[in-house]
Amino acid sequence: MNEEKNYKPVKTNKVGGSPFKGVLGWVDDRLPIFRMFKYEYLDFQVPRSLNYFWSFGGILAVCLIALIITGLSLGMHYKPDAAKAFESVEHIMRDVNSGWLLRYLHMNLASFFFIAVYLHIFRAMYFGSYKDPRQVMWLIGIVIFFLMMATAFMGYVLPWGQMSFWGATVITNLFSAIPLVGESIVTWLWGGFSVDNSTLNRFFSLHFVLPFVIVGVVILHLVALHRFGSNNPIGIDVKGTQDTVPFSPYYTIKDLFGLSVFLSFFAAAVFFFPNFMGHPDNYIEADPLVTPAHIVPEWYLLPFYAILRSVPDKLGGVILMFSAIFILFVLPWLDTSKVRSAVFRPIYRQFFWILVIDVLMLGYVGAMPAEGIYLVLARVGTIYYFLHFIVVMPVVGYLEKTDPIPMSISEPVLTGGAEPSLARKVNDKV
Repeated sequence: MNEEKNYKPVKTNKVGGSPFKGVLGWVDDRLPIFRMFKYEYLDFQVPRSLNYFWSFGGILAVCLIALIITGLSLGMHYKPDAAKAFESVEHIMRDVNSGWLLRYLHMNLASFFFIAVYLHIFRAMYFGSYKDPRQVMWLIGIVIFFLMMATAFMGYVLPWGQMSFWGATVITNLFSAIPLVGESIVTWLWGGFSVDNSTLNRFFSLHFVLPFVIVGVVILHLVALHRFGSNNPIGIDVKGTQDTVPFSPYYTIKDLFGLSVFLSFFAAAVFFFPNFMGHPDNYIEADPLVTPAHIVPEWYLLPFYAILRSVPDKLGGVILMFSAIFILFVLPWLDTSKVRSAVFRPIYRQFFWILVIDVLMLGYVGAMPAEGIYLVLARVGTIYYFLHFIVVMPVVGYLEKTDPIPMSISEPVLTGGAEPSLARKVNDKV
């Protein structure tokens, strides 16, 4: 008891455990966010063979932040009212200081965001970044992709132009094909019996909130990434310190260069052809009594729209459209090959590029009328899309004879490819 009475807490100004000094060290010792950033992003060891395709992660982070900032700025002037929404967008374009720039930045950023995402996904598919032990990271990435599409679709509705209104009408009406609960879902989405003011309010609220949900899921994506580290073009695991370099300054400089090139193309789009990826009908105010000749969503949804229209049955089209996205969730278990990177898979590599061409073709026919040759191409493209994942990947994985793989990541880097690898020598003997 006497000892407890005589006890006095020791006061010290020393910073314990923090790599920083001064005020920064004092804060970091009590809230270790600075050391976490240093360890996880500056000192973080990454494979030394990463190329510029690995810059798209940082590019996407910058795009997401910029979209949120420009979206918040636009939201201060936008009126989510069916009678005033179109007028408020014109007000932003004409009367708000730099309002035209804010809107063009936001709408073109959305398009470039999807360009970077599609490149990011196809890069992961080519180099096998979805394989063990990175399955959870891939699954979280597909969740982000799905949330992005939902957010982008709702944002497309907000200008309340002709294509916004009728796009919302057509896409939301698809849920009515679901047996038993379909009509209830559509009524809930609309907030009534047609696309109207309630629909616009709901879409505006969700479009405002979902980006912050995406930020949270992106953080989980990064946590999963740092659990096992980045994949690499060779597709083999890190064998030691000779295979890695610190993320900073080696890849911070590389990412900044990649970002500067990406932003150069983005700036050219904003200032020289800002409406190239939009639809001219969206500059006509929404009119429920006048149906556009051809209703299409934004370009980044066109491949899935083509799959939807390729099926004559409404319910079948809806099932296939959502299946085209959800099949990506089981991709790690459909690929039976033990080799990650397509660099060493000569047969699969050819099928991969066929898939890329197939998706591009689906995007093109999705923008065309669902008739004649376009309908035939959509059906052929849809069939191959699903065959690629369900048949090609499992079968090729079992039957394919892969090329010799280097013994380590550093081997082709340090030798410059002059000497054959140990793996190649062994293979030659066999």
